[in-house]
Amino acid sequence: MKQSIITSFLVFAFAAILMAQAPTAKIKTEPVSSETLTKLGLTTNSVSAGLPVFANQTYVYLSANDVGGYLPVLTSSFNLFQKPGGSAATLEDIGVANWTGLKADVKGAYKVELTMTTANGTDQDTITLYAGDYVGVGNFDGVSAAFPSCMSCHTGQPAFDNIYSSWQNTGHANTLKKAMDTWSFFSTSCLKCHSTGTDYDLVAANNGFDDVAASLGWVWVGPPAPGKWDAFKTAYPTAVKFATIGCENCHGAGSNHTSFQQTGSEFKTMATFEAGVCNQCHAESQGVQYESSLHSEALWSNSFAQGTSSQNNSLNNCIRCHDAKGYINFTEGQVTNTTGMKRSMHVSITCQTCHDPHGTTNEYNLRNSPASSDTLGNGFAYTVGGKGQLCMDCHKARRNNVTYQNTNISSTWGPHHSVQTDNFLGKNAYEFSGAYQTNLHQNVVTDACVTCHMTTLPDTSVTNANKVGAHTFRLENPETGYELTGACATCHGQKSSFDDFMASTDYDGDGSVESIPAEVQGALRNIRILLPPVGTDSIAWQDIKASADSVLYKKAYWNYQLINNDGSNGMHNSKFAFDVLTQTQNALGFVSVEDEPTNMVISYTLSQNYPNPFNPATVINFTLPEQTNAKVIIYDALGNQIDVIADGVKSAGSYSVKWNASNNASGIYFYKLETDNFVQVRKMILMK
Repeated sequence: MKQSIITSFLVFAFAAILMAQAPTAKIKTEPVSSETLTKLGLTTNSVSAGLPVFANQTYVYLSANDVGGYLPVLTSSFNLFQKPGGSAATLEDIGVANWTGLKADVKGAYKVELTMTTANGTDQDTITLYAGDYVGVGNFDGVSAAFPSCMSCHTGQPAFDNIYSSWQNTGHANTLKKAMDTWSFFSTSCLKCHSTGTDYDLVAANNGFDDVAASLGWVWVGPPAPGKWDAFKTAYPTAVKFATIGCENCHGAGSNHTSFQQTGSEFKTMATFEAGVCNQCHAESQGVQYESSLHSEALWSNSFAQGTSSQNNSLNNCIRCHDAKGYINFTEGQVTNTTGMKRSMHVSITCQTCHDPHGTTNEYNLRNSPASSDTLGNGFAYTVGGKGQLCMDCHKARRNNVTYQNTNISSTWGPHHSVQTDNFLGKNAYEFSGAYQTNLHQNVVTDACVTCHMTTLPDTSVTNANKVGAHTFRLENPETGYELTGACATCHGQKSSFDDFMASTDYDGDGSVESIPAEVQGALRNIRILLPPVGTDSIAWQDIKASADSVLYKKAYWNYQLINNDGSNGMHNSKFAFDVLTQTQNALGFVSVEDEPTNMVISYTLSQNYPNPFNPATVINFTLPEQTNAKVIIYDALGNQIDVIADGVKSAGSYSVKWNASNNASGIYFYKLETDNFVQVRKMILMK
């Protein structure tokens, strides 16, 4: 009874803390692709890059957000309090909660105010939006850049000249040129994504390619044939500056920008690293895949208190890998200053993070990794990985096991959460009794991460399409459990599941030889039980720190985190994983069931959910030392019961249950294990 009272108090104490956090209102310009239009049921027929600088007579979409906490927005009210002279524009209810739409009808500035409430209170925010006409890139394919156009002003400026020189050789620059000459499937409908500002669906007059072409009397007459581009260029030179995917496709319509000397720098076009810029055209393929990836969710609110240190691009700094621009700056040797930056100013890992829209150096416009990036936290330099080295820049331990085995342990101690490179290469584990074995993946998997995680999906069914492989980078559909094992078939034969890969022996000592993932999970569980608090299926870093055997425990904890945080259950490098786990178990005095007639005694435990934060599902593990009634209950931040995911009599042992929060709003939740003799509550964060 006493424990139940304490548990209830904790639930509501956490809720009270949340209630004390005042909201911070933020108006976000939302990118909307053709797929998003369909998904949300919007009838505007206007895609959007998510830029505050947009084309006249098109839409910009705004949403209400709380960047001060994780509670849902309860009410929101948008007010268009300033617009250009002669404008009759109004904010539109587009049928999406806490969203509004604005269709510009006159060039100029539009100012919108948001009043927003959460359970924590009310706050306001304002945003200035700019609608303009297109001016075109200019100076393309030998046609001089007459004013106004981007390069009519920026030619002769080294920074712009270098970007332009690279861009003009990209597929973006030459897509319409190639289409006219060679692409048999090309038709008028393709112009929307192969030129600047074509918007036939809206019939918007904003000096886009369709408007300029119509004024000149040009219409597309197929089929494509060699020489059609040259004929077009000769007959309609003024249209050439719009006949590319140029600056304004990504930076916004630039007519206001051309007069910024008179009106102020606020009218400058803007760069954005939101995926919505690319998804204007790539949504139906790469874009929808990206939305299913963890890259789209790579922002954590506590990752950006970095200051101005020169270490901002080091492996020890979050900004390098948790922010789209942070990684780009890293590849360019620039320091990222995050002083005073709110979470709302950061962008998750997006298309532009890995692909340079102006670049031509590498296949698929992939960015160049700096020469110094091919090094692990322990100083080991590697030369393998191919295209996957771009992934390996971030997916590795930030730290060195030797350095950290004697440090002052804390809640953030140990390898980072994504240590795939260290495991793939078989490096950076503490050696208790000798060097570790390793698989040959690093020698035969040419492009490392890319080879397997971007493999083509053989199953094109609706349930799995765009949920695994390609730009999702996932090997399992979290909704259906489907596993993409196609990349393994070349060497291992066709498998339907990673559980079909059997281990060579009983590594976890439970008396049976199981699959590689099962044996890895069993060995990890053994280590948890052997680490403080000893005998429980959990790890407490405070207890490790306080123990007389802390150095031994730190070494073991490092190895545990290295394998556990890899996330592949040993599949990246099974020899290495099993060798590390075996040495670590032995160092801690593990005794298998073959050597001991009774299994290790376990106690009541409720483990921290994984992953956390999560979206949309997470796994909760618990152990029972005896047969008992066991119930796992989910509560919202206010202490209201919202779900029961386990309920019934269970035998002694370890259990794993999944909670799917697809229908729940982002925020803080609590989960409680309740038995006849034990109650415990833990916190988790749903982040959509």
